[in-house]
Amino acid sequence: MENIYKIYDNNIGISFRWKEVKTNLTQIIFRDTGFHLTTEEIELFIDKICDAKMQKPCKSCEIANGCRSVLLQTPFNKVSMAVSYVELGQIEDLLRGTLFQLRMNNYLSDLCKN
Repeated sequence: MENIYKIYDNNIGISFRWKEVKTNLTQIIFRDTGFHLTTEEIELFIDKICDAKMQKPCKSCEIANGCRSVLLQTPFNKVSMAVSYVELGQIEDLLRGTLFQLRMNNYLSDLCKN
């Protein structure tokens, strides 16, 4: 963990940047999947989550919110994931928390320059 700068984490995953790598990409890992995303791609991913929230669970599903019946599109056209409504909320929190922290860090960095 000493090689990374942690941005945000929750029950489903973590977001960070590598200390030794100069890039504008943020590593976001949840479940067993890692994404390298720009700020714009994080925003797009959040939009995709909002779209996925419109999907209705199966009426006869006994697991309801725990069932991985929600198809979540990613910022990459050829990649989608099956998630539950619970996971969808956790992924949204991870992305929104990451975006908030990135924006706050940029704001403070700009403020300190002046």
